[in-house]
Amino acid sequence: MKEVIVIGSGFSSLSVACYLQKAGKQVTVLEKNEQIGGRASILEAEGFKFDMGPSWYWMPDIFERFFNDFGKKISDYYELIKLSPAYNVFFEGGNCIEIANDLKKICKTFDEIDPGSGGKLSKFINRAKENYKIAMEDLVYRPGISITELITPKTMIRLNLFVSSITSEVKKVTKNRYLQSILEFPVLFLGAKPENTPAFYNFMNYADFGGGTWYPKHGMNGVVIGMETLAASLGVVFKTNEEVKSIYVENRKVTKVITQKREYAAGIVVSGADYFHTEKLLAEEFRNYNAAYWEKKTFAPSAFLYYVGFKGGVESVGHHNLFFDTDFKKHAEAIYDKKTLPDNPLFYANFPSITDETLAPDGMSTAFFLIPIAVDINDTKEMRDRYFNIIMERFEKCTGERIANRIVYKKAFGVNDFKSRYNSYKGNAYGLANTLRQTSVLRPGIRNKKVKNLFYTGQLTIPGPGVPPALISGKIVSDYIVKHKI
Repeated sequence: MKEVIVIGSGFSSLSVACYLQKAGKQVTVLEKNEQIGGRASILEAEGFKFDMGPSWYWMPDIFERFFNDFGKKISDYYELIKLSPAYNVFFEGGNCIEIANDLKKICKTFDEIDPGSGGKLSKFINRAKENYKIAMEDLVYRPGISITELITPKTMIRLNLFVSSITSEVKKVTKNRYLQSILEFPVLFLGAKPENTPAFYNFMNYADFGGGTWYPKHGMNGVVIGMETLAASLGVVFKTNEEVKSIYVENRKVTKVITQKREYAAGIVVSGADYFHTEKLLAEEFRNYNAAYWEKKTFAPSAFLYYVGFKGGVESVGHHNLFFDTDFKKHAEAIYDKKTLPDNPLFYANFPSITDETLAPDGMSTAFFLIPIAVDINDTKEMRDRYFNIIMERFEKCTGERIANRIVYKKAFGVNDFKSRYNSYKGNAYGLANTLRQTSVLRPGIRNKKVKNLFYTGQLTIPGPGVPPALISGKIVSDYIVKHKI
């Protein structure tokens, strides 16, 4: 039985560990931090529980497909709740648009705001559904080895969707800037400006309006626990507090992985850790890419995150809330063009204890605030505090809710923490942006070209950022290893 070492324990690592163990390998997962889950760790403090990273559950079919591959169902591991409303979007003046959990209702909302746009939206989502089917059936499960993977009869028909942008397609649906912002919002998960994101990625709009927004009971970390439970039942071994310090190569093969505690013999190594960081664990001669390569790449944003526990509850917000009460375009320019902190940031506010009372003590609530920011910016306590005060003032103005004076617990997390906790390149939160020049085969490869038994999985490689793509990434790497009998 071939010994496999998986570095890191995020969603892609858990996925590849399960698939390779099922394929007859003996898998050991080495996690740098104190718990399994990577960015989907859980923070527990003073009776509060917070998802530290991902908080949106879209594409339930991808999760179901993963568990089905092992003869299991999602319900064997966690309970799913469909959120209603899916989310709220706040604009200037406290204007709020509620996004329902049903496409017909969403189309009606569009028509009420911009007469005639509901029918256009319905057609737009139907096209997005077709793109979703193509993406999930023809493209995203491919290994990104050859450009020919992108050339199928279905993709050739939609070639124009790789040339036009999300923004250009959205403008055909509605002229209302509020509604345009809502349709452009899902590509934030892809980490690029809407005008620079190929229109093909409008399949994310189907994931949003068609697939719905869900919540796994106990949070996204509940999904991690489910995957960890499955992996352990298959025979995967987990080691926490085991930071990999180097990957030893002999005769163009990894023979061992060295942590701060011990050495592990390795027949195959798959790293779900940050790609750039993983390559630094190798001697320079064995790296796929040099520093200049990474410097030229367009990275998805980093973030200021705030985990907040407060007395009482809230009435005028939902589980998920987007605050677009400032200029969407200016914020995107600050992130991608100027690489500075925005003057008036967009932000996201999550109140999961509305749905799940187990996350907070009696009479208390949890909240999670996120501000997308440029990677590698100056990150200080003073800066984090300043931005928290900015969004608190705007939150209270938009919603009429007063929570700042009810806060009993607060922890901030920023660029420096992404670097130190996750070894994240430039402190990125989401990986590489899905621009046209960083799509599919144009992303960093899953194989090390100089070391025969070293592979990469996760958000910096195929197919891209997000939790469902991470599950897919693990399967892609496992399928490649099994197919080529490595």
